[in-house]
Amino acid sequence: MRCPFCGHEDTQVKDSRPNEDAAAIRRRRFCPTCGQRFTTIERVQLRELVVIKVDGRRVPFERDKLAKSIRIAMRKRPIHEERIERIVNGLVRQLEASGENEIPSKQLGELVMDTLREVDAVAYVRFASVYRDFREARDFETILVSLATAASPGQPDAAAEAGPDESKGAMKRA
Repeated sequence: MRCPFCGHEDTQVKDSRPNEDAAAIRRRRFCPTCGQRFTTIERVQLRELVVIKVDGRRVPFERDKLAKSIRIAMRKRPIHEERIERIVNGLVRQLEASGENEIPSKQLGELVMDTLREVDAVAYVRFASVYRDFREARDFETILVSLATAASPGQPDAAAEAGPDESKGAMKRA
């Protein structure tokens, strides 16, 4: 592994341990040339995934790009970083297990939205607003109505959990 500080190609592994869900290995490394320490993370990659963009371009799938977009959608929400990592790992495993090497970007976006809908309604709406390129306030209204009607009877939605006096404010804040 090349040192990110001095570029020396021969670094030493000082410590290795699996991460929380054992989906990756975290390695602490040391560069004997400059003395700096750094961390690398190794993940299993079952296949090379390619995303097919709407315009037909094929680009390599980037796990970090997926994780970043989910983190942005969940910013300032009560969801821990470990949960976000589990979500991203689950999405990547789902894509790899599909058996397809090429995934249309539309399919990927819908998969992320379905996952976020189950985890956090606000993150779902945030992601959907960017993914579906909302241009008007009624676009938000449409998705909020669909979110409210999709909530199962046995599972209260965010507006119901807020209580009778706060339910209108909860829908406005979402």
